[in-house]
Amino acid sequence: MKKILLVSSFLAIIFGTVLISGGIWSLTFTYKNVARENITTPDDASIPGVPVHGPFTLKAQADIIRVHTLRMTGGKAFSEMPRQIPKLDETDKPILDEEGRAVMTANMARDIWITATTLITALNLGIFAYAFAGLTLLFGLFSILTGVIFYTLSRKY
Repeated sequence: MKKILLVSSFLAIIFGTVLISGGIWSLTFTYKNVARENITTPDDASIPGVPVHGPFTLKAQADIIRVHTLRMTGGKAFSEMPRQIPKLDETDKPILDEEGRAVMTANMARDIWITATTLITALNLGIFAYAFAGLTLLFGLFSILTGVIFYTLSRKY
């Protein structure tokens, strides 16, 4: 029993150390990659005028991109807009073909959503990376604590 506890304690401590190292590396990697983009939250964000580096500023930036995109698209999300809209002339009247039907063109407002969705997804992945790194650190600490407890028990038996 003593030998099993002793081996288990060392394995738990080694595993915990690896997890903590990986968590620290993940936090550093995420921070550096986010920081190098030089994003600053706009003045109307929930956290205004600060560099985007951590999970809270990532969330603030993602949220405000959605708000701005909804403003630009008249409050409509991507799925609520038609793929094509009537082509308009200089006086904002639909251009008609020979048969009197409106000439249709791509709805450019949907393209705004494609860009916004890409940016929001990237920012949300940054938040997820921070959360995953934090959990990795936590599991590493628990593993080291378990190893210390096993080692203490191995000394008593």
